[in-house]
Amino acid sequence: MPFFSSNGIRYLRTYFFRQLSSLPKPSNLYHIPAKKRSKVIRLAQSALTDYFHSTRSLPFVYAEHIGKNSFYSLHDPISKVEVSLSTFAKSFERFLRYHPINEFEFFFESIGITQEEISGFLPPNKFFFAEDGRILNAAGALWSFGFPWNKLGILCKAEASIFNKDADDLSRRLCEFKSCGLNNVSVVGICLAFPFVLGGNGDLGVEARALFDDLKRVFVDSDLGSLVEENVNAWYEICRKIRLFYDLGCEKGKIGELMGKSRNIFLEYPEDVLVRKIDFFCRLNVRKADIGLLLLESPEILSFDLEAPVISVMGFLKHFGLGLQKSKSVARMYPYILGRNKMVNLPHVMRALDLHEWFFGMMRSGNHHLLGNYVLSHPDEDLDKDYIDGLQKIQSSKTPVHTINKLNFLHGIGFGENSLTMKVLEHVHGTSSELQERFDCLLHAGLEFSNLCTMIRFMAKILNQKPEILDRKVDFLIQEMGLSLQYLHVFPAYLCFNLENRIKPRYGFHAWLAENGLCATNYSLSSMIATSDKNFIARLYSIHPAIPKLWFEYYSHQKD
Repeated sequence: MPFFSSNGIRYLRTYFFRQLSSLPKPSNLYHIPAKKRSKVIRLAQSALTDYFHSTRSLPFVYAEHIGKNSFYSLHDPISKVEVSLSTFAKSFERFLRYHPINEFEFFFESIGITQEEISGFLPPNKFFFAEDGRILNAAGALWSFGFPWNKLGILCKAEASIFNKDADDLSRRLCEFKSCGLNNVSVVGICLAFPFVLGGNGDLGVEARALFDDLKRVFVDSDLGSLVEENVNAWYEICRKIRLFYDLGCEKGKIGELMGKSRNIFLEYPEDVLVRKIDFFCRLNVRKADIGLLLLESPEILSFDLEAPVISVMGFLKHFGLGLQKSKSVARMYPYILGRNKMVNLPHVMRALDLHEWFFGMMRSGNHHLLGNYVLSHPDEDLDKDYIDGLQKIQSSKTPVHTINKLNFLHGIGFGENSLTMKVLEHVHGTSSELQERFDCLLHAGLEFSNLCTMIRFMAKILNQKPEILDRKVDFLIQEMGLSLQYLHVFPAYLCFNLENRIKPRYGFHAWLAENGLCATNYSLSSMIATSDKNFIARLYSIHPAIPKLWFEYYSHQKD
């Protein structure tokens, strides 16, 4: 039974909005009455087509494609011609004859390159196709084979060298692909999804051969090709889904048979569903290629609801067979993760517990069904009364939406529905997106996910600073102090002190004392920075009565 999807509707919608977004901005066409604009644009398109065909000697079909699909580029010349519907067509034709246009600009817009991107593709110091015929000839060869004209930009953006190729070489390459048992439509879909196969010089590269070996197994040997609707959009959509697995790192030439066995993945699930499922497992921070293999080996996972279900963290771990002693250890070490959460947050729950690799190992070893059949043991399982009370207070507060968004951020990084999470919530300030940005900043600095969550549990205020400030503090810790990120696990409050007015002066002064032999004690960083001003001065005095004077002399202008 042929595969029918919503491709046609999606294509028409995409095409319409692309055309609409490409239209000249009304603010630049004020001299044209609103009722006349669409008519003026159509007249300009027709005149441009005639210009390319009659004056510039382009084949009519090329001229028509460019004329009808270069709305934005038409905008500038239209704005320079006096508008009268009875004379506009001739006036515009005359303008084009005496005011040369950059033909490549119109061409690149017509194949789907946006106005913002066009400048990056224009050949330098060339305005006319006659100056460089390779680009138009290559486009002609591709269009003649079956590529939609307005999708050629996909190839151009991914592999610009394609349009510098000889047209005959491109045609031979495309015919070589057909020798795998594919037809023109399927080859077009494949090339749009994998433009690299048309790049390079000479013979087909190793990577491209490996890809087509896989695709032959999927489309020909497993007969998936007979189930795909016979149009470019359907094939392009199928191939984009296949590309998702290569983007994960699955090796070309090695997964064709596996994809063939799981061919229904590419028929039954829309691309956005596949992306969401892949993203779910990617958030476990495990090897991405293994995620691809998991979904190909166990495609039933794609039917699981991995977003809405509510989980009890301890109940879920028990369901997956975590031992009693390990469960007690988890409850003792990570009490702020316990309670309820949503399934969509499960990957970060597992990372916060440092159990993400264990969980993914269970999935790969054939226990994936446990993810699909998990349910709460009873409606009140793991309900936390203090959390419920806190939630009710939030809902009756002046800013419930803002606070709930912050709470959802905490749940999103693994914090459960418990009283400890509510206490952390009281100390974090900013929008949920700002908090996420700060969290990601520290994560990218090299802190382990689980350790970072523990730090937030004990010192939530570390999330109340801008990413650039956190970056500078981390950089000073590592580059200037010579300490590792591990030290932040012991002293997370370091990130809460002012770098210029507290950390640098005190650390620098202690370093100066040590270098000059005035202090034999090796004070810890927390002792240097977290000590109150009064106790800090008292310590300096105990080292030598004259030292506080030196401190005030050099650093009194710097305030905490």
